[in-house]
Amino acid sequence: IQAAWNLKTRALTEMVYVDEIDMDQEGIAEMILDENAIAQVARPGTSLKLPGTSQSGGPSPAVRPVTQSGRPITGFVRPSTQSGRPSTMEQAIRTPRTALTARPITSASGGYVRLGTASMLTNPDGPFINLSRLNLTKYAQKPKLAKALFEYIFHHENDVKNALDLAALATEHAQFKDWWWKVQIGKCYYRLGLYREAEKQFKSALKQQDMVDTILYLAKVYLRLDQPVTALNLYKQGLDRFPGEVTLLCGIARIYEEMNNISSAAEYYKDVLKQDNTHVEAIACIGSNHFYSDQPEIALRFYRRLLQMGVYNCQLFNNLGLCCFYAQQYDMTLSSFERALFLAENEEETADVWYNLGHVAVGIGDLNLAYQCFKLTLVNNNDYAEAYNNLAVLEMRKGHTEQARALLQTASSLAPHMYEPHFNLAILSEKVGDLQRSYTAAQKSEEAFPGHVDTQQLMKQLKEHFAML
Repeated sequence: IQAAWNLKTRALTEMVYVDEIDMDQEGIAEMILDENAIAQVARPGTSLKLPGTSQSGGPSPAVRPVTQSGRPITGFVRPSTQSGRPSTMEQAIRTPRTALTARPITSASGGYVRLGTASMLTNPDGPFINLSRLNLTKYAQKPKLAKALFEYIFHHENDVKNALDLAALATEHAQFKDWWWKVQIGKCYYRLGLYREAEKQFKSALKQQDMVDTILYLAKVYLRLDQPVTALNLYKQGLDRFPGEVTLLCGIARIYEEMNNISSAAEYYKDVLKQDNTHVEAIACIGSNHFYSDQPEIALRFYRRLLQMGVYNCQLFNNLGLCCFYAQQYDMTLSSFERALFLAENEEETADVWYNLGHVAVGIGDLNLAYQCFKLTLVNNNDYAEAYNNLAVLEMRKGHTEQARALLQTASSLAPHMYEPHFNLAILSEKVGDLQRSYTAAQKSEEAFPGHVDTQQLMKQLKEHFAML
């Protein structure tokens, strides 16, 4: 009976094992057939999906706040970054916005704004050009007219399908010798999400004509395929052929910044400023890097440089106010924040300024003012997780435990990537004796920031409590 049982167990085990192998082979087959598939588990330091795997030892979340995707916040807002493509629908609805709308960033909003000059505006007699009636084959045989028509269809009408048809006919008429049309076909493929086809077109165009724009487009393709190392190599090869090209240097710096390699990013931004000392993005990113490196006086010099160059907006005065406060130049702090409030264009910008004013109030010890500032932050932006967290801390100081717990739970649900609300909730739950909830919150805090010493100590204490029980 024992031998038969062993045979039966082994047979069952083999059946399950074989089934698992078949499933794996099926998954591999899908990966091979799908050319745009991205590796689910990338090697450390080779993916933008997992920036924390970088081997460069970037700043921790305790020093520099991180975005929803886990990267340190930069000094310059850029469209089409990973933070604009959240992992869940709830996060998409909640957090990332374009500059001028409350809608989440999608592939079609904010990125492809129509040019729309006065001559192209729709009039009562009909549209400027009726695309459905165009004979694309006829226009494709007239190169000069075809290029202007393509620009209109692609940029103004945003009709990628017709633009691709025209480009395909035109490049065929040019006997596949015109590099410009290959680049346009690559742009259409990129917009349609066919990244491997776009890569082939851009590479073919580069063989015919070496252009900086083509290199930039090809690097965008690699970044969308989550291949930052390949994009870096491409940029560096481009720098060999175009020494000192600002756009290539800036592209390298952005990738290093997205991979949490802040020191290398800062070096390349400095190289950008050697070539173009009025480059706003480089100045802003170096300034923010100095600010988070406990050098607010140096950051203040960079932001003042932006002010001298004519940049005049809410964000700049907000940053100037913070730098003045941490550099102990209190005479300029409140006036900078006042100017920032005056220049704020929407409620989200106003909320940011009130939140920073709350920090200034905490710094000078006026907790009542801080409470009012954080409340005003939530009036302007009800999804401000940091304000919920800080209000909870103030409520804890007043002894309002239940209110603090509710605020911390709201903050942790709004921003699961932040470790502070989870840690604070763990501390609060541990104080009131709810050890299970404290342990769960501490685990989430450790996931968000594995190197947080206080979380590790709390986990150790909780495990000792559980061992005694």
